[in-house]
Amino acid sequence: MQKNQKERKAGVLMPVSSLPSDCGIGTLGAGAYAFVDWLYTAGMKIWQVLPLLPTGYGDSPYQSCASDAVNPYFIDFALLVKEGLLEERDYKTVDWCAEERRVDYGKQFDCKISVLRKAFENFDKNSVSWKTFLTEGKYADYALFMSLKTKFSYAPWTGWVEPYRSAEESALQTYMAENKADIEFWQFTQYIFLKQWNALKSYATEKGIKIMGDMPIYVASDSVETWKYRKDLFMLDGAGNISLRAGVPPDAFSEEGQLWGNPVYDWEKMKKDGYSWWRARIAYAFQLFDIVRIDHFRAFDRFYVIPANAESAKEGEWLDGPKAELFEGFEDFSVVAEDLGCLDEGVYKLMEDTGYPGMKVFEFAFNGDPENEYLPSNFKDGNCVAYTGTHDNETLRSFIEKMGAAERKAFEKVFESECLNLDVPYLTETVEDECRSVIELLFASKAEQVIVPMHDLLCLGEEARLNAPSTVSNRNWTFRFVYSDFGQRKAAWLKALAKEYNR
Repeated sequence: MQKNQKERKAGVLMPVSSLPSDCGIGTLGAGAYAFVDWLYTAGMKIWQVLPLLPTGYGDSPYQSCASDAVNPYFIDFALLVKEGLLEERDYKTVDWCAEERRVDYGKQFDCKISVLRKAFENFDKNSVSWKTFLTEGKYADYALFMSLKTKFSYAPWTGWVEPYRSAEESALQTYMAENKADIEFWQFTQYIFLKQWNALKSYATEKGIKIMGDMPIYVASDSVETWKYRKDLFMLDGAGNISLRAGVPPDAFSEEGQLWGNPVYDWEKMKKDGYSWWRARIAYAFQLFDIVRIDHFRAFDRFYVIPANAESAKEGEWLDGPKAELFEGFEDFSVVAEDLGCLDEGVYKLMEDTGYPGMKVFEFAFNGDPENEYLPSNFKDGNCVAYTGTHDNETLRSFIEKMGAAERKAFEKVFESECLNLDVPYLTETVEDECRSVIELLFASKAEQVIVPMHDLLCLGEEARLNAPSTVSNRNWTFRFVYSDFGQRKAAWLKALAKEYNR
């Protein structure tokens, strides 16, 4: 499909969790507005966030308990004080984190919800907007699921007692009648988040900044979908249990592959109703975001499945996905396809059929192949989004500094050639110089969009890495920025780059 030429843009990847705040995690309050102001000053047009979903196992936003709920941790308390729903003493006395630049998810789990319950007590439950929100029932399943998780001490649904484990409808109706207030509290967390999010998004729009959201392809095993709709959405064995798990075979990220553990979709069953669940999910994402990056896009062509009892991701096989049929009618939506990993002709055809831009990651460009598609001079057309690295990569500085002498020499030879090809200054006196040259190289490329993670703009090292795939660690998903990181000198440099390269 031929896509119309789009406006060249540049932006920054900044997870909401990484924003500065005084409550231990980034929120939709002052830190978010300060970042939007900084983007505007820097001439940036896109703010890419990671999934806004509630975090799950390993604190990962890609292992959420719901496919489209939003994370209560991101609700800003200071804004609730302005609404009269909280007093500062309700949260100021909590020691939210031991390290200024690290999220303590344990403290969020222990304290955030209890403070939000206080806000709910003070909330006007007779307001028209609230009653309308409840009537729409958008987050009713999520709220019921979370209320039951609370009842069962946050155990996975597989550990609940019957008839709740099997989501027996009459038992659920009785539970909802008897626990109406608690269920409405969980709906309140969604209502307040959306109120704060919509205000922030409107502010960004006024500044000419589009927000790119992120949609994980899979849901967690311990999620409302696998609990209540497992027979409708997922591949099951004869006893009705999840039989196949998601992952990827050995690749550039991991020599052993990645065993994610998420249940995989029953695409044949979904096809019978025109993929209605998925299509509704995509449509809803565009109510929250201007652009949506869909994770692991290659799985819509073929997806990798691993038996539930397998010990390694090496024990899997590829099955056919829905291909471009799922996206009929969505061709002109602003989707970015995360087309990384194990690619083949089927993936390239899927990309061509949908017309969506894929991703070009600079850190993947140096395998010795002069035809490597991630080398900026090899971008065949502008229909792509160029990155220094993603949330799963080491930082650009770390990527450069970890090279051995021979590898560094080979890298610099190719890097110099790339700079010459695109008429970009080749600076190598310091690592900071090299990081700046890499960013300018991407700005100069044909890519219609360029996204640079904030840690690469600041040339931070391994300490700022956001996630190391296939690991569980208190270093994953926890790094945060502080207000002083939003420096005016860096903003002026970015603005000059954007002007020079028509972004």
